[in-house]
Amino acid sequence: MINKPVLLVIAHGSRDPRHAATVHALVRRVRSLRPDVRVETGFLDFNVPSVQGVLESLAVQGVREVVALPLLLTRAFHAKADIPAVLGDAPPQLRIRQAEVLGPSPLLLSALERRLYEAGLSPADKSSTGVVLASAGSTDPEAIAVIAEIAREWRHTGWCAVRPAFASASLPRTQDAVRELRALGCARVAVAPYVLAPGFLPDRIARGAAEADVLADVLGPAPEVARVVLERYDAAGVPALTAVSA
Repeated sequence: MINKPVLLVIAHGSRDPRHAATVHALVRRVRSLRPDVRVETGFLDFNVPSVQGVLESLAVQGVREVVALPLLLTRAFHAKADIPAVLGDAPPQLRIRQAEVLGPSPLLLSALERRLYEAGLSPADKSSTGVVLASAGSTDPEAIAVIAEIAREWRHTGWCAVRPAFASASLPRTQDAVRELRALGCARVAVAPYVLAPGFLPDRIARGAAEADVLADVLGPAPEVARVVLERYDAAGVPALTAVSA
């Protein structure tokens, strides 16, 4: 029987303890969905274990195949530079494939709607509600374009209007998008944080939502997010793995 590659979930890390707690909750859900897959967690910064530490431990244990999954919603600097650099320094006996980031995915849109409904909206409210799709922000044009496209796609599912907003690096800010939707005549305005875990930038999004009617929770360990993690793992696990450090 061929052993499946270890799934290494790579999170950014944060000084905010809520961040790591949310990451671990998501990983527990992933494990519950696929008990046949070994799932480990590593952090780029602030938290332990570090990605490098996990990779070294796996090598010592005799693991040879790893799928490294960036716990990120867009392909920006961390996915394009930071994570490949860390994986490139992995023990040479490990064969590592870097999986794609989580977004975009229809499952993530479902998770966003789940959080809005949990915050008090219902499907009957969609046509009269404007939504701010509030992300962390990035200086990477590709990442910004992806958020804008997600907002356009989400609008076609029946919401009154959907506008992207960013907590840093890009404009508009959450509060400005809220006011724009008010000006458009939406009966209510909801803010949907397109972020995975609590922290500094999600808190900024929450402050920007002060004039909104509804503020949803972060995506966190939503079942849809766990399913996307496993989709990316499965896609990266076949065909045969290649060495990142080669």
